[in-house]
Amino acid sequence: MRVWEIATGRLLRTLKGHSDWVISVAFSPDGRLALSGSDDNTVRVWEVATGRHLRTLKGHSELVFSVAFSPDGRLALSGSQDKTVRVWEVATGR
Repeated sequence: MRVWEIATGRLLRTLKGHSDWVISVAFSPDGRLALSGSDDNTVRVWEVATGRHLRTLKGHSELVFSVAFSPDGRLALSGSQDKTVRVWEVATGR
């Protein structure tokens, strides 16, 4: 994934880690974290300011096509082609 500065179009950083296509991305309400859902069946949690990978959330058996944060940013939600929706605690990855 790439993070761009909208005002200038400048590339800020590249986030590497997924082994297949990234299908969806969501930013936390405060903008500090990002989620990415991938065709590699995982959700990854990123620190936006540094591009640091914080954790990988595993549990889906097929591609993750949707990710979102709860309004308070404490929970991550993911929807998968495996016909499940998972709710994760962002801080622990559980």
